Amino acid sequence: MLTKEQVLTFKASADKIYADGDYTSALILYFKAWFALQDFILLRKTGQSPKDHSERFRLLQRKFPETYTLLDREFSTYRETYSKILDKETCERIKFIVENEITKHELN
Repeated sequence: MLTKEQVLTFKASADKIYADGDYTSALILYFKAWFALQDFILLRKTGQSPKDHSERFRLLQRKFPETYTLLDREFSTYRETYSKILDKETCERIKFIVENEITKHELN
């Protein structure tokens, strides 16, 4: 089961790597923090914990359509981390989203 501490640990790790200038690796960890946050919220608010990305998308689309739309729009960026070196601006965009989501759900 995911905890608030895990979400914040993934975020803190992403921040450290971001500060080192490794934006692709930081981006992967920001996404990991974002996915963990979504799973934490889904579990807390619905009692359901997705087992994979597909299930997460389905649950978010039904229960939290605004969050789903944001994730759906950015998921291709996550897939790009598999094969590309991504830039600082892209990383900063996802970092900003994650920070806003953490604040919105009062995890900090």
